[in-house]
Amino acid sequence: MRDIQTREDLHLLMSEFYKKLLADDKISFIFTEVAKIDLTPHLLDLVDFWEQILFDTGSYRKNVLQIHKDVNQKIKLSEEHFAIWLNYFNSTIEENFKGQIAENMKTRALSIATVMKIKM
Repeated sequence: MRDIQTREDLHLLMSEFYKKLLADDKISFIFTEVAKIDLTPHLLDLVDFWEQILFDTGSYRKNVLQIHKDVNQKIKLSEEHFAIWLNYFNSTIEENFKGQIAENMKTRALSIATVMKIKM
């Protein structure tokens, strides 16, 4: 297995990750009923976000914390929601990539989730 290297790699990861999230009734409703995401542009936003975080080349300019605070105002994001999200995130990375950037992505995701839980 190779490491994450390109925007296309990130798109593959986000697509596979969201397949898992949207198939899990414990969390899918947050995306489909609460946030009412349009999946195609949402995936592109996620790719932009992670490209910026991992490669410092992305074009993400939104306030990711505020977006999640807005969702949290509609439905309390629980410890279980974060655990499910992180579990699927990590497993999707591990199923598709191996290397320093993949490990960095998992570490950054844990840090981001931790900060979000504290700030909400």
